[in-house]
Amino acid sequence: MGIVAGLDSSPDFTRIVVCDTDTGAVLRQGYAPHPVESTESGGRPSDVDPQAWLLSLGEAAGGGLLEGVQAIGVSAQQNGLVPLDAQGNTVRPALVGGDKRAQVAAADLVDALGGREAWAQAVGCVPQAAQPVTKLRWLNRTEPDAAQRTAVLLQAHDWLVWQLLGRPLRRTTDRGGASGTGYWSAATGAYRPDLVELALGHQATLPEVLGPSEAAGTTPEGLLISAGTGETMAAAFGLGIGLGDAVVSLGASGSVMAVHTEALADPSGMITSLADATGLHLPVVTTLNAVRTLRGAAELLGLPDLESLSELAMKSTPGSHGLVLLPYLEGERTPNLPHTAGTLAGLRRESMRPEHLARAAFEGMLCGLADALDVLRGRGVDVRRVFLLGAAAELSAVQAAAPALFGAQVVVPQPADYAALGAARQAAWALGVSQGTLDPRLPPVWQGAVAQVLEPGEELAVGQAVRQQYVSVREQTHPGAFRA
Repeated sequence: MGIVAGLDSSPDFTRIVVCDTDTGAVLRQGYAPHPVESTESGGRPSDVDPQAWLLSLGEAAGGGLLEGVQAIGVSAQQNGLVPLDAQGNTVRPALVGGDKRAQVAAADLVDALGGREAWAQAVGCVPQAAQPVTKLRWLNRTEPDAAQRTAVLLQAHDWLVWQLLGRPLRRTTDRGGASGTGYWSAATGAYRPDLVELALGHQATLPEVLGPSEAAGTTPEGLLISAGTGETMAAAFGLGIGLGDAVVSLGASGSVMAVHTEALADPSGMITSLADATGLHLPVVTTLNAVRTLRGAAELLGLPDLESLSELAMKSTPGSHGLVLLPYLEGERTPNLPHTAGTLAGLRRESMRPEHLARAAFEGMLCGLADALDVLRGRGVDVRRVFLLGAAAELSAVQAAAPALFGAQVVVPQPADYAALGAARQAAWALGVSQGTLDPRLPPVWQGAVAQVLEPGEELAVGQAVRQQYVSVREQTHPGAFRA
């Protein structure tokens, strides 16, 4: 039996799982928060000293947690840009998260290359404020001195891997991480240095892109470090999803991703064409309004929490007595309606009851995510099973409606840090390949996630009727939104 570790450096904490290489069974775990203060508004900062990640890692690995470990895989928050100078020192704090400061830079880049379709064809995605390429444009326009000194571009997991290996001359990344930068194409497997120059104003050194089972290197102590990847790809790998599977993640905003055999170029910008951690592809569609829809409804109804909203919604019936909520409360990205607002339709005397509004909030959120699933299906992505993630996935109103509205079997995995598990599985793969015991094309088979399985069953026809009611209101309110 071998032992490997998976490290997940999220925006808020570091979690480490130590696993058996053969089964994936978790042997022990470590956790530590990131020593980062919030902004004045209480949100996460957009600028973070990467040393905070190392401090958190050291604390999480304390107490001999890594004793006996032969290999480590690293997962980290996506879209974290770490600009380094020619000597390998950080030029400025890392730019992390969905940095709203870069929204103008994103629009600027779209125009500079000739439009959304040009970007979709070039790198499989249209620039968004969070992406490294857009942050480079912001840096160039806002902090030109820092931009001029920037010589090397890394992401969060690239930087952590590089630090664990002792800052070697060789710097690496993986397909998954590279595919989210905005200057590497999952379709061609190549960088677009011209896009780096377009954004930053000059060329910069980019990390070597490793294959899924390759190792980034070995520490002086003999510990193998695998390629690493972004949190989204690591979580998909930890869940063990494959062709025919999709993952719907319920956060304040929502995301839908699925495993596919090829990269997708989408000029509408709704699909971001990422690479996964196995050698396949991971197209992602994002909605801006998921759990924030539920929280807004709970506040409107004077309810203390989402559990209370769910209990109230269960007193209504499918279709919410004709009440339809288009949940575009913060504008929307799928469909692309950045300046719109939400719509409540179907108001009649008999539908104006709290339980119907509560049910309409759940159905509106899930229908919006079903629209995102249909964007993928419309491009030939096979979706037969949907993994539902996030705390809201445990709510009875979500579980009652999701299978019929999604038109697929719904799997609700037991809560776990699947990104850390995916990083550990990657480490086991790289270790097995280095020892000659695993095929570089086939990852280790680990135990699947413990999960609740929900079938659409006889409710499928009812779900289709609810979707049709929703689509009818959407088309009346925003005609042709998905054809724009």
